[in-house]
Amino acid sequence: MTDKIKLAASFIKALPHSAALGMQLQSIEAGTAVISMPYNDQLVGDPKTGVIHGGAVSALMDTCCGAAVMSHPSNPAGTATMDLRIEYLRAAVPGQTITTTATCYHVTRSVAFVRAQAMDEDSDNPVAIATGTFTVEGKR
Repeated sequence: MTDKIKLAASFIKALPHSAALGMQLQSIEAGTAVISMPYNDQLVGDPKTGVIHGGAVSALMDTCCGAAVMSHPSNPAGTATMDLRIEYLRAAVPGQTITTTATCYHVTRSVAFVRAQAMDEDSDNPVAIATGTFTVEGKR
């Protein structure tokens, strides 16, 4: 594991909201991160249906996107979210883990571009998709 990937993995573990939401790093490599969030009754947004609140899903997607940027080979330092657009396509199935895969597909001198997809156990039907831009720190 390279230093950048170790840094990104450590960053995720150190974030208080990641711990509170139960986020678990599944994999991270050059520009791609996969993070899961197990179902938790405390994250339910609608008690009648048991559906996880969209804010928890957005936090998962944002964290995963940031990790993808941090692990990209051409990004030498940290990052921060500039813009994140999330399209919620359907409710996640109550009781199922939500997993986000994010890929940093382009990095300029000051901006990284990321795409992400959140899934539950139905791998053919995304819960949400996202596109975002993130800062690139320290690149010359």
